Amino acid sequence: MPKYVIERDMPGVGKLSAADLKAASQKSCSVLEGMPRVQWLHSYVTDDKIYCVYMAPNEDAIREHGKLGGFPTDRITRVRTMIEPATAE
Repeated sequence: MPKYVIERDMPGVGKLSAADLKAASQKSCSVLEGMPRVQWLHSYVTDDKIYCVYMAPNEDAIREHGKLGGFPTDRITRVRTMIEPATAE
């Protein structure tokens, strides 16, 4: 299944409390319960953006998740491959 990086513009998100982030995570998971072909792997929270990594059949499924959860979906980029330090060996 394709992997995607979703960029969510959310000014001030890096200042949210642990409780706020937990609530957002719970909302995302509750939406995903009804979307068995979409899997959230993890997210990176920065000062003003969240970068989420998902596996999904297509970009439309990612957009639907954002719409149902009330999350911005500003940019969706398909991951073509992954490299890491071991790639250099």
